[in-house]
Amino acid sequence: MDLSLTEEQQLIVDMVRRFVREEVAPLEDDLDTDEDRLPPEQFAKLVEKTKEMGLYGLGIPPEYGGPEVDVMTNTLIAIEYSQHRAGLYAPCYGAFGGAGLSQLYEATDEQKEKYLYPTLRGEKKTFFGLSEPSGGSDPARAIQTRAERDGDDWVINGSKLWISGADRADYGLLFARTGGPGRAGVTCFIVETQWPGFNVRRVVHTLRQALHATEIQIENLRVPNENILGQEGGGFAIANDRLTRQRIPYAAACLGPAFKAHEMAIEYAQIRETFGAPLSSRQGIQWMLVENEVDLRTARWLVLDAAAKADRGDAFRTEAAICKLVASEAAGRVIDRSMQIHGGLGVAKDLPFERWYREIRIRRIGEGPSEVQKHVIARDILGAGLR
Repeated sequence: MDLSLTEEQQLIVDMVRRFVREEVAPLEDDLDTDEDRLPPEQFAKLVEKTKEMGLYGLGIPPEYGGPEVDVMTNTLIAIEYSQHRAGLYAPCYGAFGGAGLSQLYEATDEQKEKYLYPTLRGEKKTFFGLSEPSGGSDPARAIQTRAERDGDDWVINGSKLWISGADRADYGLLFARTGGPGRAGVTCFIVETQWPGFNVRRVVHTLRQALHATEIQIENLRVPNENILGQEGGGFAIANDRLTRQRIPYAAACLGPAFKAHEMAIEYAQIRETFGAPLSSRQGIQWMLVENEVDLRTARWLVLDAAAKADRGDAFRTEAAICKLVASEAAGRVIDRSMQIHGGLGVAKDLPFERWYREIRIRRIGEGPSEVQKHVIARDILGAGLR
């Protein structure tokens, strides 16, 4: 297994690294430490630069106007473009564009015209409404939001929780139960946020300050039957495919701030002196840096292995779960150690550690908590008979 970078991949990595360090990071000197958006003129300049690099629209298939980038290269980019203060949840402040809701590539032609294409042009924002107060880790059984057929419409009632971006979205995917219990009873609907009966509140406060999770209350929301995405009863397959594929770039983005934190810790340990000698001469500090290095190399290898299998067309659900589990937990340890090496500066707002520390903690929960990843892995290695 050879996971070394090709010449083209190395050129892309170097280009993105320079972009982050020379174009993005300097802008953060004048921003609030929890900011997740840039002024429009600065954002426009960054977008223009990513277009010049040929990397705008990452995750968008080439046939829809995206760059010709495979999963491995996309993963390498994710590790690089997240290496700045806001990089974990707002990598490069969105200047690389994105795929939006990738499930819409399977939509009908009418749905694509109304929703997908405006999203790809940056004209509409979206949300993904899966998790509920009853639980998000087992959506096939936890979903209680109910959709009832009424002529050519469906009437939906229920609630969603922990939904990122719903307060800014124009539309999104909403999963509701149209049948009995279990996977076959869940359907995916495309819903617009201005429709009567759709109510969103930014009431969920978490450690992560920049982007607020929201709660959605759905009261007699009427959705046309033509707004079903896929087939009635096919919602779980749509959600599960999205979660599996998203785990690789999600894991990769965890590593970006961790690599940057480690780099800063190495530099600081060599210039900070205690009792007449640099920190780097202390065995305790040396071992913390070694543990950082081992964590990062291990996690990076597992992330790239999952990406390589996805590119080959191999089954990669187990690898995606493993890399998400390892990367999110390893990154947390690396950032924690790097903060400790910086002492009091590590918890000061002047440096990005305290934001990374808050945000990386949530990555052990987002896209399926660590315990769920272990359950997925266990099912795969022991067989589907495990419940």
